[in-house]
Formats: sequence, C-alpha cells, structure tokens
Amino acid sequence: MLKSLVIETSAEINASVIWLHGLGADGHDFAPIVDELGIANLRFILPHAPVRPVSINNGHAMPAWYDIYGLNHDSQQDESGIRETEANIVALIAHELSQGIPAQRIVLAGFSQGGAMALHTAIRYPHRLAGILALSTYLPLKSFLLADRNIANLDVPIFMAHGEFDNVITLATSQASKAALESAGYVINWHEYAMGHSVCAEEISDIRDFLTRILA
Repeated sequence: MLKSLVIETSAEINASVIWLHGLGADGHDFAPIVDELGIANLRFILPHAPVRPVSINNGHAMPAWYDIYGLNHDSQQDESGIRETEANIVALIAHELSQGIPAQRIVLAGFSQGGAMALHTAIRYPHRLAGILALSTYLPLKSFLLADRNIANLDVPIFMAHGEFDNVITLATSQASKAALESAGYVINWHEYAMGHSVCAEEISDIRDFLTRILA
C-alpha cells in the first residue's frame, strides 16, 4: 500500500479524505490545508507518489502518479501508469473500509495530477463515495469514460476548481473535462478563481463548505 501521511482532526473519526498531491510534490504538500479547513472528525490520508521518470520533464525522476508525455488534448497518455495508481488508491479505500469508514463517508481529493487520479478512480469505483475534489486538474483517459464508469458514482458530488491564469493545466483543458463529464450525466460544482496553478483562500473556504455539506 502507498506510504501516506495520516492526520486525524479529532479523537472520534467518522469520515476519511484521501488527498493526492501534484507532480513532484509529496503527501506533506497539502497538510497545512487540513488545519485551515478546521473540520472535526475527519481522517486525512495524504499518500506519497512513487518516484518515476517523467517524460515531460526530460525523463527526470520525481514523485508522480503516472508518466506525462504532454498536456495537450491529443497528447499520448500513460494508461498503464494511471490504472496502476487507480489500483493503489482502491487499496487505500479498502484500508479505510477496514477501519470502519463506509464508502459513502470517503472523499477522493487531489490537486493537478492528483486531481486527475481522484476523478479517474472515483467514477470507476463500484460503491458510492461521499464526493470528489478535483482541483486545477483534468479528466485523463476521457475516451474510456463511458465504457469504464460505474453507475454507483454517477450522482457523486463533484467539486471542480481551476485558476483563470493557470499556465500549467489551462482553464480550457479543465473546462473540456467538465464538459465531457457533464455530457456523460455528471453534475459538476464548478468554481473559477483569479489565480494560477495553485490554491487560494477563497477556494479553501468553498472546499470547507463542500465537505461540510456532503459529510453532514
């Protein structure tokens, strides 16, 4: 199972958030946001991606959930790496189930490449989850969406957010993923912020409201 940083916000835990970092980071990257959210009774699982060569970065090895060949809509995608990480995330979910947290109290969250994995995994997962946080990201393997999805999560709450000035994953790329999901019947809670490829205070406030609502 993936090595993870685990933060519990109270002695009594009744829900879990599995939060996946972006390319080149690790599980500690979003740890400060746990305190900023200030929500009790949650277990945050912040896994560390394995180190692997990344083609878009000249093959240099870094923490990555899968290889990236390019960020254009027609770029080759690392299907085997994406599906391998999907299996690892499912194992993290299984561990939370073994700890007494039901699937409908588990949120998959992620930023950038981590958000791509949160979206990819949640729509394929065979039991209803609490929700998805997809931040500054896109839906990978869009052409497999209808064939691979599981109807258990067709109505899962999805929070998607993106920076208007993001020059890593463009706003248009994320909007195209939103459109693909909506055309497949998903309802997207969409947010845009005046920022680049990052997270802002307004976004954290909106995330707090979303988590509080879906886990009420």
